[in-house]
Amino acid sequence: MKRRWLFADQLGPHFLDGPDQPVLLVESKAVFRRRVFHRQKAHLVLSALRHRAAQGGDVRLVRAETYAEALTEPVSVCHPTSRAARALVRRLPDVEMLPPRGFVTAPQDFVAWADGRAHLRLEDFYRYARRRHDVLMDGTEPAGGRWNLDTDNREPPPRGADRLDVPAPPAITEDEIDEQVRADLDRWQRDDGIEFVGNDGPRLFPVTRSEALDRLRHFARHRLPAFGPHEDAMLAGDPSMAHSMLSPAINLGLLDPLEVVEQAEQAYREGSAPLASVEGLIRQILGWRDFVWHLYWYFEPDYRAANELHARHELPRWFADLDAGAVQARCLSDVLAGVRDRGWVHHIPRLMVLGNYAMQRGWRPGAVADWFHRCFVDGYEWVMTANVIGMSQFADGGRMSSKPYAAGGAYIHRMSDYCGGCRYDPKARTGDDACPYTAGYWNFLARHENALAGNHRMRRPLQGLHRLADLDAVLEQEKVRGSRAP
Repeated sequence: MKRRWLFADQLGPHFLDGPDQPVLLVESKAVFRRRVFHRQKAHLVLSALRHRAAQGGDVRLVRAETYAEALTEPVSVCHPTSRAARALVRRLPDVEMLPPRGFVTAPQDFVAWADGRAHLRLEDFYRYARRRHDVLMDGTEPAGGRWNLDTDNREPPPRGADRLDVPAPPAITEDEIDEQVRADLDRWQRDDGIEFVGNDGPRLFPVTRSEALDRLRHFARHRLPAFGPHEDAMLAGDPSMAHSMLSPAINLGLLDPLEVVEQAEQAYREGSAPLASVEGLIRQILGWRDFVWHLYWYFEPDYRAANELHARHELPRWFADLDAGAVQARCLSDVLAGVRDRGWVHHIPRLMVLGNYAMQRGWRPGAVADWFHRCFVDGYEWVMTANVIGMSQFADGGRMSSKPYAAGGAYIHRMSDYCGGCRYDPKARTGDDACPYTAGYWNFLARHENALAGNHRMRRPLQGLHRLADLDAVLEQEKVRGSRAP
């Protein structure tokens, strides 16, 4: 059997043709020279590669400057997850590229579904995928009679609670491999000039199949039942809420997404988790995760450069460096500290705190996407391209999202406990206590009124814009604020 070259995001058994297939793993230092990654992300990737090599069998782990240097025999490889990696594989001799694995819907099925559609929307793809793979279906109808239970999953955090009453995920215990990884990263920084961003810290996420399965089983049994209702809520003292925190393990290839979906559905069928929670999780994995993967390949290669709103500002230094201490807005400071200290926050802080702020300020979408790619432990180019360019920054003008996800302080006040301890007032648009999100929201609408006028979902917000008696003062204030830390 030909040796299988596994990239660092293809480490699970579903990337092999059998348990005895010989394996090639490559640590390429050039990858870490090209971008300034989060230190904990670099640790996670190297630890996962080395733990995979330590599992035994016919496994070769090669440490080289580049991938090409490590290939000394014919190998096969599953379709990589980036255009650059695919181009590399195609250039190398004696490398057989197989179809992609680690996703649910096949590329040819997605293309057949997508071709000829005027708009590509998650909801349409999600219903197709549910039918196609017979997931959470009762015959030809969705389980419970409804496809979408989002309206059941938008509750604010429990009043007066500091955290949700759910058990924490199983703790990660570091070992000698983690110790050696940390020493090597220290040496790379000291001797090789390789730079990282963010704080080092204890490893928080799985790097082995066993750790990942433990987390999956625990989530399905103990956290999934509470996941749905507060899926979109934020608490300063509870960054994980009832989220699975499985995305790093899935994106390393340690878990097959279909096995996560199947465990969730099994919990519903057995009566141990409510339908709304199960449907919400399955929507994220069978729906959204597959959707953004396929859009990465379906859209043209220069989609990443899309900038329909003409956002030209570069990321300010305080944001790029994860300098949470420079920020007085409590929500943004806390979320930025979460990225700095963990390389992870859940999807609502990503979209409605970080992405919302970046879009309001007109930061260049490609730079925002690159920042998310580098700074999140589950971030990869395929993950962040459509997520950031299309959904978060609306830079594609609505090709895969029906409206910009812009919101003022009222949204954050409703869905979190951040505003109570903040120096800014979510109701104030002008003055020293004007919320940066509230003022930024109206400034964003005013700047892009012409571009958004034809969007029926923006009709009411744009009507509200012209009812503001202090609009001129808001616009002048935000011009002065610029990109300084709020």
